[in-house]
Amino acid sequence: MYTYKYNKKLVKTVSKNILQILIILIFNNFLAQQTPKKLPENAVNDTISKKDTIVLKKEPLESVLQTKADYQRRDFQKKMVYLNKNAQVKYQDMQIDADYISIDEQKHLMYARGKQDSLGRIIEPVITTQAGKKYETTEFQYNTLTRQAIAFNARTEENEGVITANKTKKYNDSIFAMSRADYTTDDYYIKKKDTAADYFLRARYLKLVKTKNKSSIVSGPIQMYIEQVPTPLIMPFAILPFSTKRSAGILIPSFGERQDVGFFLNGLGYYQPIGEHFDLKILSDIYTKGSWNLRPEMNYIKKYRYSGNFSADIGTMVRGIKGLDDYSKTGTYRIAWRHTQDSKANPFLTFSASVDIVSTKFYNNTLNNNYILNQNVLNTQQNSTVTLTKRFLKLPVTITGTASYSQNFATGLSDLRLPQMNVAINQFYLFRSKTGVRSGLLENLTVNTGINLSNFVQTNEGELFKAAMWDKLQTGVKNNIALGTNTTVAKYFTFSLGANIDNALTTKTINKFYDPIQNKVITETNKGISGYSTFSTTASIQTTLYGQANFKKGSAIEAIRHMMTPSIGFTYSPDFGGSGYGYFKNYYDANGALTPYSIFEGGIIGSPTTGLVGALGFNIGNNLEMKVRSKSDSTGVKKIKIFESLNLSGNYNFAAKDHPFSIITITGQSSFFNNKLSLNTSLSLDPYRIIYLPGQDAGIRTEEFGYFSVQGFNVQMSYPLSSEIFGEKTDYSKKYKTKGEVRNENYYFDDDNYAHFDQAWTLNVNANYAYTKSSASRTPTRLASVGLDGSLKLTPYWNINGSTHYDMVTQKLAYTRIGFARDQRSFTINFNWVPFGQYKVYDFFIGIKANILSDALKYKDRSFTQPNAPF
Repeated sequence: MYTYKYNKKLVKTVSKNILQILIILIFNNFLAQQTPKKLPENAVNDTISKKDTIVLKKEPLESVLQTKADYQRRDFQKKMVYLNKNAQVKYQDMQIDADYISIDEQKHLMYARGKQDSLGRIIEPVITTQAGKKYETTEFQYNTLTRQAIAFNARTEENEGVITANKTKKYNDSIFAMSRADYTTDDYYIKKKDTAADYFLRARYLKLVKTKNKSSIVSGPIQMYIEQVPTPLIMPFAILPFSTKRSAGILIPSFGERQDVGFFLNGLGYYQPIGEHFDLKILSDIYTKGSWNLRPEMNYIKKYRYSGNFSADIGTMVRGIKGLDDYSKTGTYRIAWRHTQDSKANPFLTFSASVDIVSTKFYNNTLNNNYILNQNVLNTQQNSTVTLTKRFLKLPVTITGTASYSQNFATGLSDLRLPQMNVAINQFYLFRSKTGVRSGLLENLTVNTGINLSNFVQTNEGELFKAAMWDKLQTGVKNNIALGTNTTVAKYFTFSLGANIDNALTTKTINKFYDPIQNKVITETNKGISGYSTFSTTASIQTTLYGQANFKKGSAIEAIRHMMTPSIGFTYSPDFGGSGYGYFKNYYDANGALTPYSIFEGGIIGSPTTGLVGALGFNIGNNLEMKVRSKSDSTGVKKIKIFESLNLSGNYNFAAKDHPFSIITITGQSSFFNNKLSLNTSLSLDPYRIIYLPGQDAGIRTEEFGYFSVQGFNVQMSYPLSSEIFGEKTDYSKKYKTKGEVRNENYYFDDDNYAHFDQAWTLNVNANYAYTKSSASRTPTRLASVGLDGSLKLTPYWNINGSTHYDMVTQKLAYTRIGFARDQRSFTINFNWVPFGQYKVYDFFIGIKANILSDALKYKDRSFTQPNAPF
């Protein structure tokens, strides 16, 4: 190895000491001739000692040039150094490794070439490392004076991608100019698992600009190639920023066709970060039949404090052809806001918001296809809430302020509660414990109380925040006091007592009367403060009973265990419909019958109950389990739940003048097959006979007891199926020794070269049946549907998914979606299709997976939070 102290300027010939220099040159030439072709194995250091180093005292030295190779030769006349085989040069922060390197000291040039085969083709590249970056080239030339370089067939890795160019010129450490350059983020190509990239962006001229914190690619016309095939995806220019920070970029859309609005681009837009805490997306949906939609979204975050986002949909839906009867033009809007406060920010004051306000027919005229694909178009109601909660360190009080807005798309009405405040006093014991352990009714007596203030109005979209809405606004205050206590009686019974008191005030009451001229009942609103007070008391007793039936040895069933929790309770409440309270009034209807009504009917604070209540209620809870013998269980016994809960409830009102028995209700819940199959059911039975007169739809509930007609029945079932349930996962690495290369690395091959892999699949089955019948209608209502939602992984890179619902009453398929996803190494392909129904649409999307390009050509942005939109 040789070490030379290199000078920026050309070494001038000095007149002094000419003889001394000639002697030194002759001595160095002698050393070069005596240098062995291969260094001995026991060589410790191949660096020339300080005695052999030329030192020019009067001229400053730029840096030290270090070289080594298996074969080295120096030509003093031409001032050249030649390095062959395993050649290496270190200069400043740069290191060059190549098969051949030549150094021209007079022209300050270094030339490096990769290893060649017998035909002169480069089979091993030149590797240049500078400032932690590695560059691969076939040929490389560097000027030590100007620090400029020229490289041929260079391969440069930048962040998550790699650039290959026929010719690269380095102007300085910050600017690289390249001709016929390709850029890709294919991980297989970067890691050299494959010799060809599955996609790349090709530009005739490209410039790489590097700074201290980031780098970027700037190019003229650039075209995308997929599997070496040119595509029509051409951009007139491109700027690709490479940074770990968020950066601006174009948002790539999906495209497809909808039957009602034509071909479309969905989600075309631009992403722009704003400072450290904000970012902004502007998305657009464009349709060939004239419909359009604009979707701005802003996300914000402050670590350990809060996060949230705003979004909106503003557009115009155009259907049909202008001038024809089927033509329609509808404006739509949606405004959404999400805000979440970090739990660590302030435990005593929290604020949250979930606002989602849409036009009444927004989902019927949606232009954002994501709402179709995720079934948001089936929404019948939309809710918005803003909440502020205040807690105190030393006071047992919680104050909650809420503003809420609820939209019902079926009726077109909206419920607005603004503002609503609740002051809750934390539960406390009324009496202290003498011993520290609470026992008896007095020591267990608890009090729960609070005050609720609410402003409520029900209005339509056209009246919102107008005079008509404010005129219908109701204000109410309600206070509830709940007392409760319990104790153990006779060791096995729990005895409980409770009382409930309600006090309410409101600013509006009603007055009803029959108008014979209009032939209808008129309801007038009285403005003024009115209120009521009600109370009720309860007493109950409860216990738990256990029973177990054991079976003979050798039987598959070892035992059946039954736990029953019976309880009975008595409830008393006065008749607040009496004239002494003034809560109820009467009017004469069209037939002259005296009809009672509550002056608080339909009000914000509710209405008192009418009729004396002295009811004895009962509830019987059941839990049924079975123990079966199982070889797969370590204990040899496995528990199976027959019924997790099976409850029977009802009451008998001793004070009722007619129909003292209530509707009998039975509810059940269970799960089977290792808790995979979930089953919920309910049954309502009327103990009195209902008769229907000929020609009348409404029935008459008689006093005949014991008929127990079904008034309601509901059963819901869900069962998630998967490939793991029906078979164990095969370890192909142990079964087959041969594994695929490159893209097939997830496959294992048998002796006949057939590929083997896990075809994972899932299938969620949901079924629902509901039957409803009351004395008001002779004809029952039935609802029955079956829903399927599943996915199948055909190969490790192909996934098919879909969902459908079948209405067994109408015998028609309801909402159905079919989709597939393809992992194409560097990018993903997604296709979704709704084949029939009101919204027939297909949507196709390609997105690059690399984060570094998803900032410039985004299909997923590096935002702070997820947007309000479903996707």
